[in-house]
Amino acid sequence: MSRRVDSVTLDNLDHLPRHCRGCVFWELAPHIKEQAEEFGQTELEKEAWVSSVLLEWGSCGRIAYSDNVPAGFVLYAPPNAVPRAAAFPTAPVSPDAVMLTSLKVLPEFEGTGLGRMLIQAVAKDLTRRGVRAIEAFGSAQEKDRDSCVIPSGFLVSVGFKTVREHPRWPRLRLELRTGLTWKEDVEAALERLLGEVSITSTASLSESSLR
Repeated sequence: MSRRVDSVTLDNLDHLPRHCRGCVFWELAPHIKEQAEEFGQTELEKEAWVSSVLLEWGSCGRIAYSDNVPAGFVLYAPPNAVPRAAAFPTAPVSPDAVMLTSLKVLPEFEGTGLGRMLIQAVAKDLTRRGVRAIEAFGSAQEKDRDSCVIPSGFLVSVGFKTVREHPRWPRLRLELRTGLTWKEDVEAALERLLGEVSITSTASLSESSLR
């Protein structure tokens, strides 16, 4: 089984699950969202939002594929690009953080680590861009499992810490300096070690040839 993560673009936006493709819970203020739903324009509004964030800020999402089949996605953006954020009782998102809005893994791929892989992809992207942290509003109630808000239990499981408590909508934060996995740390250490071994071996070979 091959897995990969690609950046969200206008070309692959339709790879999002059907419901999520037309969901504008985060992208529009509540009253504008109702109007868009009434006139059947939610997919156009979603596309306009992604286009605007890509143009003004840069990459704002990742799609995970399993054997070339879309299996999950994540979206993120600066808090000022997420109108719904202001409506949460644990707002505002910290000014040094980017907001994680949506994350969904299709049911048939749950439990395979794709959710964690998506978070790691976001952490890598934002670390390269100098962002200090990721924040998200979590859903603390099991009955909200299928809502547009990421379960807080999942966020905690991938390293987020609660920064503002709430019985239903806590706000959580992931410091990006700790966003890299142990595997990446080990791989980096091995790369350095192998580089040193290669240099040492080359030096030893050169000395032997001079004797």
